[in-house]
Amino acid sequence: MSTFRTMLLLAALTALFMGLGYTIGGAGGAVIAFLVAAGMNLFTYWNADKIVLRMHNAQEVDARSAPQLHGLVRELATRGGLPMPRVYLIDSPHPNAFATGRNPENAAVAATTGLLAILDTNEVAAVMAHELAHVKNRDTLVMTMTATIAGAISMLANFGLFFRGGGSQNLIATLLAVIVAPFAAMLVQLAISRTREYGADRGGALMHGDPRALARALAKLAGAAQRIPNPVAERNPAASALYIVPGMGGDSLFSTHPATENRIAALEAMAAELGGPRPAPRVAGGSASALDPLGRRR
Repeated sequence: MSTFRTMLLLAALTALFMGLGYTIGGAGGAVIAFLVAAGMNLFTYWNADKIVLRMHNAQEVDARSAPQLHGLVRELATRGGLPMPRVYLIDSPHPNAFATGRNPENAAVAATTGLLAILDTNEVAAVMAHELAHVKNRDTLVMTMTATIAGAISMLANFGLFFRGGGSQNLIATLLAVIVAPFAAMLVQLAISRTREYGADRGGALMHGDPRALARALAKLAGAAQRIPNPVAERNPAASALYIVPGMGGDSLFSTHPATENRIAALEAMAAELGGPRPAPRVAGGSASALDPLGRRR
């Protein structure tokens, strides 16, 4: 059902894009809009992960430079039947994490030093499992393509008045397209993001084995993420859809994520349904203490 719903939402975005192109430039405008969208989607399909990681100035780490974090991700990927993704650290006090990449074979997961500073190892593992669930569900590709189409709709709308002229009816149609299409595209994009977060919460909790560990992590991250600025999201608000928690509340009309309290409630219900937690991912030296900013045991 989630996949079917997502396909419907993506189809709605595509229809909005083509409809806007037709309204602005007729049949020729629709063709041009399609070609632009195809080019942008092809570029982002191959380069989205590089763009996102460069935007955050993320640094790749390995088993030598960040053994604990890298080891957690490796064990979780094994549990989830996934190829080992690339692991990145972002030197930022803002506590957050995200996944990117066009498919599981070309995936990357990233966490900020701020996240490692406030979560214990079991909670870090739960967050990384959430991100790996996004990879397994291929959410990273869906969200990238959705954001690209939505951005193209906004771009066409911004220049719409320059592409169409002649007659008051044409002007009114163009004005409606310029106003309505970007708004509708934004709502579709946000709807996709919210449905995907619930799926990644459940998939990550199953992969990790303890839904309550993710619930605790979300509670800590949500409060800190609202207090600590995120310069990347301030410069590019679309980046908020990537993160495990947004910089502001959820479940409103314009939010990219469900409300954190609703996500926590779903995880608590899942914990009660599953019973006791499975053994947590193992790392050398135990699993309760926090990791240092380089992903090593403190």
